[in-house]
Amino acid sequence: MKQRIITALILAPLVILAIFKLSLPLFIALISVVTLIGFWEWTQFVETNNRMVALLPSLAVTGLSFALIPFDAYSLNHLSASHFAILVIGFVWWLFSSGLAITYPKSASLWRDSKLLRHLFGMLTMLPFLWSIIMLRAEGVTSDPYHGSKLVLYVCFIVWAADSGAYFAGKSFGQRKMAPHVSPNKTIEGLIGGILTALLVGWGTAEWFDIQFANLAAFVVITLTTVVISVLGDLVESMFKRVSGIKDSGNIIPGHGGVLDRIDSLTAAFPVFALLYFLFS
Repeated sequence: MKQRIITALILAPLVILAIFKLSLPLFIALISVVTLIGFWEWTQFVETNNRMVALLPSLAVTGLSFALIPFDAYSLNHLSASHFAILVIGFVWWLFSSGLAITYPKSASLWRDSKLLRHLFGMLTMLPFLWSIIMLRAEGVTSDPYHGSKLVLYVCFIVWAADSGAYFAGKSFGQRKMAPHVSPNKTIEGLIGGILTALLVGWGTAEWFDIQFANLAAFVVITLTTVVISVLGDLVESMFKRVSGIKDSGNIIPGHGGVLDRIDSLTAAFPVFALLYFLFS
C-alpha cells in the first residue's frame, strides 16, 4: 500500500501536467505510446508464443486509423463521420463487453478459444480510448487551449471518484455481489456509492472548470452513464485476466501493476463520455 501511495503521488501531478501543458501534437504522441503499451500488455490475453508477432495486428490497425481519420486541430474541432464512427464502435463495444462480464463464466464459451476474437477485443478496447481522449483534448483548442484539457481531467476525476466511493461504500455496506465470478469484492452497494460520489465530484468539477452541459438532465445522464460503464470496464479487464490466469497486466508501474491495470476504467469511460458529450452538450 505504501508503494502504491508513493507512486500515485508522483504520477498524478505528472499526468495533470501532461494533460494541460503538452501541445496537442505532443499529447497525441504521448497517448499513442500509452495505447501501444496497453496493446503490448493485451498480447498476454491472446495467449500466443510470440508476443511481438501478436502485437503486429494492433500496430497495423492503429497506423491505419491515423491514415484514415484526420487528427489535425481543425478536423478535431469539426468532427466528421469517421470520428463519430469510432466513438459509436467504442460505445457499442462497452455495452456488449459489459454483458460478457456480467454473464461470465457462461459467456466465456463464446470467445475463450478464439485468438481472433481476443485480438479484436483488444482493438475495440484501446482504439476508441485513444481517439476519444484525443478528440476531447482537442475540443475548442483553437479558441481556448485549456478547455479540452479540462474535459479530459473531468473524466479522470469522475472515474477516480467512482473508484474511491465504490471502495469505501463497498467496505462499509457491501452485501450483494455485482459479478462474483469476475470480481468477488465488487458489490451493488459499492456501485451506488461510487455513482453518488462521482455525481457530486462531477458537479463540483464542472462548476470549477466551467464545463457547460446542455442542462442538468444532460449532466446527470452523461456522467451517470460514463461512471456505470467505467465500473463495468474494470470488470471486463478482470474477466480477461481471470480467463488468461493473469494477476496483473504488467509491472511497469511500481505498486500498481501494468498500464491496463491503471486505465481499465478509463478505457471504457472516455469513448462513452466523448460520444454523449459531443451529441448532447
